[in-house]
Amino acid sequence: MISMGGRMARTDVFVIGGGPAGLAAAIAARHRGLSVTVADGNRPPVDKACGEGLMPNCLAAAAKLGIRIPVEVGFEIRGIRFHCAERSVEADFPASRGLGVRRTALHRILLETAERAGVELRWGAPVSDFDNIDARWIVGADGTSSRVRRWAGLDSYVHNTHRFTYRQHYEVAPWTDHVEVHWAEGCQIYITPTDSNEVGVALISRDQRLRVDEAVRRFPALSARLKAQGPPDMTCACSSKTVPVTSRGRGAITAMMRLHKVTRGNVALIGDASGSVDAITGEGLCLAFKQAAPLADGMARGDLSEYALLHPRLALRPTMMAHIMMLLDTGPRMRGLGFGALTAAPWMFEKLLQVHVS
Repeated sequence: MISMGGRMARTDVFVIGGGPAGLAAAIAARHRGLSVTVADGNRPPVDKACGEGLMPNCLAAAAKLGIRIPVEVGFEIRGIRFHCAERSVEADFPASRGLGVRRTALHRILLETAERAGVELRWGAPVSDFDNIDARWIVGADGTSSRVRRWAGLDSYVHNTHRFTYRQHYEVAPWTDHVEVHWAEGCQIYITPTDSNEVGVALISRDQRLRVDEAVRRFPALSARLKAQGPPDMTCACSSKTVPVTSRGRGAITAMMRLHKVTRGNVALIGDASGSVDAITGEGLCLAFKQAAPLADGMARGDLSEYALLHPRLALRPTMMAHIMMLLDTGPRMRGLGFGALTAAPWMFEKLLQVHVS
């Protein structure tokens, strides 16, 4: 039952989970004239271990929902750069720029947009079952380990693999306006500028014990830029210059997950609760934003069948790109072949990026 006690007041849509996916669904539903309540056990702003780079297609998907993310809250991103050993390849986004922005800053913008739209927000209100929810529709937006998915009997997978992410921030001026992806055996590190004096460092690995400070040492050039590694109260004896760490490390699980079904009766799933692509694609938020509009349309019509059909189609391109990128994580031979091809023909990387943000 809902921790605030008593039966909820009647609402058209009850969203469980107040992260970006839940707020996007709530905003889209309000634009269709539905009354919406969002409940979350956390209190804002809600943070998550992620790369924090919003690509142009993600910003466009947010804008279609009426979510405007000002350039001033982050750092404009011109493109993507891959590094592996001594090889490097980069490409610019084809039409417009992306944005690196702290997840907490993004959540505040989504929260303000939801409030303006008239969404009822209940923070510090965890939901433990459906019993006290009086709503026409229930939306599960409670992440990869969704309880709503389990309660609704939708926890049946076509495919499900996991890796681990860890993220923290460093107080250093960005040395590039590209998102950098550094590749090594068993892990990748993402560098995302989040403002004019800070970068986010996100680690993706199959080793749940690996942390950013240890992983950075596998990349000598990157380690030289981030000489202070560890919690904010620590310094590094390896250099006279200290780069402060501006956030505590935060971990999460990233999954390549596809479900058999994302709706049942009056329950629908959205965002990572409804399946996900590996964080290597940077497409999780974009997918959630794209799912929000058809879900809201279905709830307004009283029929979720079209959302159920469209949902897997929205994930086709990100899933394909994830599989292509994950080939570089299969071993040094494949990375050598892949980076050899990309550096010999940089146009291929440019074309891949165009497809990725199309």
